[in-house]
Amino acid sequence: MPPSNSTPALETIDWGRTEYQAALERQKALVGLRRTGEAPDTLVFTEHAPVFTIGMRKGAEQHLIWNEAQLKAKGVQVIRSNRGGDITYHGPGQIVGYPIISLQARRDLHAYLRDLEEVVIRTLATFGLQTARRDGQTGIWLDARKICAIGVAVRSWVTYHGFALNVNPDMGHFAGIVPCGITDGTVTSMQAELGGTIDLDDVQARLAVEFKNVFRNTAAPNEQS
Repeated sequence: MPPSNSTPALETIDWGRTEYQAALERQKALVGLRRTGEAPDTLVFTEHAPVFTIGMRKGAEQHLIWNEAQLKAKGVQVIRSNRGGDITYHGPGQIVGYPIISLQARRDLHAYLRDLEEVVIRTLATFGLQTARRDGQTGIWLDARKICAIGVAVRSWVTYHGFALNVNPDMGHFAGIVPCGITDGTVTSMQAELGGTIDLDDVQARLAVEFKNVFRNTAAPNEQS
């Protein structure tokens, strides 16, 4: 274990294509290792098989539109999640980022969320998209169009869950829900905004760079909680 005044290097892992529930169990295992100091702060990337996840917000399940027959026809699962937020979609062409990091050195979840948003804002700016936060709403927006959803959870001040950035997903799947409970806006993707298919590897690499830039001064040592 490093000295208490040291900061561990951030590790980045790509899990590739995963099923949502399996990825959640892997996150929980990694949270346990981070809590005991057996793992460093880690940023996990993945793409999920098509799934609607229902968050902890009250009434979120009411924003599922498709019935069982439609869900089966489209090949989309529905899973309840313990993350914050409403209902959202995950699927191929979307980059999901799960930061498993300790907030012991700065126990401020609000600040963590703002930093997470900043990572995505900086990343999208390098692709020519000037995005922003939106008052009273989570995630990242271009005017009233949401391009990135954010929903997190914390266990003993170690974070999990994270963000889902729409790069080239099948936007038709969002028709099966009221995305994130949005009633005064819509959802979009980098592909829709930039008019062409975007290389996911390029976006993921930039996200990793910006994550390290934003979080390098906030990480906690490998302490045992």
